[in-house]
Amino acid sequence: MKIKHENYDEVTVISVSGEMNADELAPFKKLADDRLADKGRDFVLDMQELEFIDSKGLETLLWLQEQADQRLGQVRLVSPSETIQKIFEVTRLEHHFDAHVDLDAALKSLR
Repeated sequence: MKIKHENYDEVTVISVSGEMNADELAPFKKLADDRLADKGRDFVLDMQELEFIDSKGLETLLWLQEQADQRLGQVRLVSPSETIQKIFEVTRLEHHFDAHVDLDAALKSLR
Protein backbone atom coordinates (compact mmCIF):
# COMPACT_ATOMS: atom_id res chain seq x y z
CA MET A 1 0.00 0.00 0.00
CA LYS A 2 1.20 3.48 -0.82
CA ILE A 3 0.17 6.40 1.36
CA LYS A 4 0.29 10.14 0.74
CA HIS A 5 -1.19 12.84 2.90
CA GLU A 6 -1.95 16.53 2.81
CA ASN A 7 -3.42 18.86 5.38
CA TYR A 8 -6.27 21.18 4.43
CA ASP A 9 -6.62 23.48 7.39
CA GLU A 10 -7.59 21.02 10.12
CA VAL A 11 -8.55 18.18 7.78
CA THR A 12 -6.07 15.42 7.00
CA VAL A 13 -6.46 13.94 3.52
CA ILE A 14 -4.86 10.52 3.21
CA SER A 15 -4.59 8.93 -0.24
CA VAL A 16 -4.18 5.17 -0.23
CA SER A 17 -3.42 2.92 -3.19
CA GLY A 18 -2.84 -0.77 -3.68
CA GLU A 19 -4.02 -3.11 -0.95
CA MET A 20 -4.85 -2.08 2.59
CA ASN A 21 -4.04 -5.27 4.46
CA ALA A 22 -2.62 -6.44 7.77
CA ASP A 23 0.95 -6.56 6.45
CA GLU A 24 0.98 -2.92 5.40
CA LEU A 25 -1.09 -1.03 7.99
CA ALA A 26 1.69 0.19 10.29
CA PRO A 27 2.55 3.35 8.27
CA PHE A 28 -1.14 4.26 7.92
CA LYS A 29 -1.77 3.82 11.65
CA LYS A 30 1.37 5.82 12.54
CA LEU A 31 0.30 8.68 10.27
CA ALA A 32 -3.18 8.71 11.79
CA ASP A 33 -1.76 8.53 15.33
CA ASP A 34 0.59 11.44 14.59
CA ARG A 35 -2.24 13.58 13.21
CA LEU A 36 -4.48 12.71 16.16
CA ALA A 37 -1.69 13.65 18.57
CA ASP A 38 -1.36 16.94 16.65
CA LYS A 39 -5.00 17.74 17.45
CA GLY A 40 -6.25 16.41 14.09
CA ARG A 41 -9.82 15.24 14.19
CA ASP A 42 -11.23 15.20 10.65
CA PHE A 43 -9.98 12.76 8.03
CA VAL A 44 -10.70 12.21 4.36
CA LEU A 45 -9.51 8.92 2.87
CA ASP A 46 -9.04 9.10 -0.88
CA MET A 47 -9.66 5.53 -2.05
CA GLN A 48 -9.63 6.11 -5.80
CA GLU A 49 -6.62 3.83 -6.25
CA LEU A 50 -7.33 1.36 -3.44
CA GLU A 51 -7.81 -2.12 -4.91
CA PHE A 52 -8.54 -4.21 -1.82
CA ILE A 53 -9.06 -3.95 1.92
CA ASP A 54 -8.93 -6.89 4.34
CA SER A 55 -10.48 -7.31 7.78
CA LYS A 56 -7.53 -5.63 9.53
CA GLY A 57 -7.84 -2.68 7.17
CA LEU A 58 -11.54 -2.41 7.97
CA GLU A 59 -10.73 -2.68 11.67
CA THR A 60 -8.25 0.18 11.29
CA LEU A 61 -10.85 2.35 9.55
CA LEU A 62 -13.29 1.68 12.37
CA TRP A 63 -10.56 2.56 14.88
CA LEU A 64 -9.93 5.84 13.03
CA GLN A 65 -13.66 6.60 13.00
CA GLU A 66 -13.80 5.96 16.76
CA GLN A 67 -10.79 8.22 17.40
CA ALA A 68 -12.33 10.98 15.28
CA ASP A 69 -15.69 10.58 17.06
CA GLN A 70 -14.01 10.96 20.45
CA ARG A 71 -12.59 14.29 19.25
CA LEU A 72 -15.91 15.37 17.70
CA GLY A 73 -14.40 14.82 14.27
CA GLN A 74 -15.43 12.80 11.24
CA VAL A 75 -14.07 10.44 8.60
CA ARG A 76 -15.10 10.70 4.96
CA LEU A 77 -14.27 8.38 2.06
CA VAL A 78 -13.61 9.48 -1.51
CA SER A 79 -14.40 7.30 -4.53
CA PRO A 80 -14.26 3.79 -3.12
CA SER A 81 -14.19 1.38 -6.07
CA GLU A 82 -16.99 -1.06 -6.77
CA THR A 83 -14.90 -3.80 -5.15
CA ILE A 84 -14.35 -1.75 -1.98
CA GLN A 85 -18.04 -0.81 -1.86
CA LYS A 86 -18.96 -4.49 -2.13
CA ILE A 87 -16.61 -5.33 0.77
CA PHE A 88 -18.32 -2.63 2.88
CA GLU A 89 -21.73 -4.07 1.96
CA VAL A 90 -20.78 -7.68 2.73
CA THR A 91 -19.37 -6.65 6.11
CA ARG A 92 -22.36 -4.37 6.73
CA LEU A 93 -20.13 -1.33 7.16
CA GLU A 94 -21.51 0.72 4.28
CA HIS A 95 -23.49 2.93 6.69
CA HIS A 96 -20.56 3.59 9.04
CA PHE A 97 -18.79 5.90 6.60
CA ASP A 98 -19.95 8.71 4.34
CA ALA A 99 -18.59 8.26 0.81
CA HIS A 100 -18.28 11.07 -1.73
CA VAL A 101 -17.57 11.16 -5.44
CA ASP A 102 -14.61 13.53 -5.19
CA LEU A 103 -12.32 15.29 -2.74
CA ASP A 104 -14.12 18.65 -2.99
CA ALA A 105 -17.44 17.09 -2.00
CA ALA A 106 -15.85 15.28 0.94
CA LEU A 107 -14.12 18.45 2.17
CA LYS A 108 -17.33 20.50 1.82
CA SER A 109 -19.22 17.91 3.88
CA LEU A 110 -16.90 18.59 6.81
CA ARG A 111 -17.65 22.31 6.96
